[in-house]
Amino acid sequence: MDPTFDEFVLAAATADLSEEPAARADADCLEFRMDLAEDSLDALSAYDGDLPLIATNRAAWEGGEADDENRLEDLAEAARTEAVEAIDVELASVLEGEANGVLEAASANDVRAIVSAHDFEGTPSRPELVRTLTEAGKHGDVAKLAVTAESRADTLTLLSATEQLSRQGDRVATMAMGEVGRHTRAVAPVYGSRIGYAPVDPARATAPGQYDLATLRELVGALGERKREN
Repeated sequence: MDPTFDEFVLAAATADLSEEPAARADADCLEFRMDLAEDSLDALSAYDGDLPLIATNRAAWEGGEADDENRLEDLAEAARTEAVEAIDVELASVLEGEANGVLEAASANDVRAIVSAHDFEGTPSRPELVRTLTEAGKHGDVAKLAVTAESRADTLTLLSATEQLSRQGDRVATMAMGEVGRHTRAVAPVYGSRIGYAPVDPARATAPGQYDLATLRELVGALGERKREN
């Protein structure tokens, strides 16, 4: 995994770190969904896999299963774990000042911060997307935004915002959830998106519209080669 996210990183999402060997052939890292795991801190301490980790402890109010009690404290502790190279924290928690300890722990341990936002209702306007990504980028190393596409126009709006910010030198990770936006998971890296996500086990996808890991690696690789040829 490129710890600076200057290049595209494919993250295999899982709540079970014992699945790591199955991801090695295609993934650059694992996204460990702490909110979906049991005894997540113990699992992190015992982890001895080859792939580095992105630790995510997603709040229930943003599509995860973690309640707010100790959620951010546990994420800060994850940032102190040797195998963790990045953490994902919600933009809303950052703006409310609740995630200060997480960001401080990440900075102190040379761990990258992915500051994320999710819209499960639709796709905001292009200016709103740019504003959200810009705000997230002020607080983290990567600004991540997932929206829900209801039309092809929505996907074009997302890709256009991605291209603009990437062209400006910002590190962004974008995707449109759902079937209409599914192709953006493969196409967004062409426009500068730095992180893609796919489940280790397709039966346990962590977001709507995800490709399986091998397929996403193949698609991103093929499109990346075409981009370089042109």
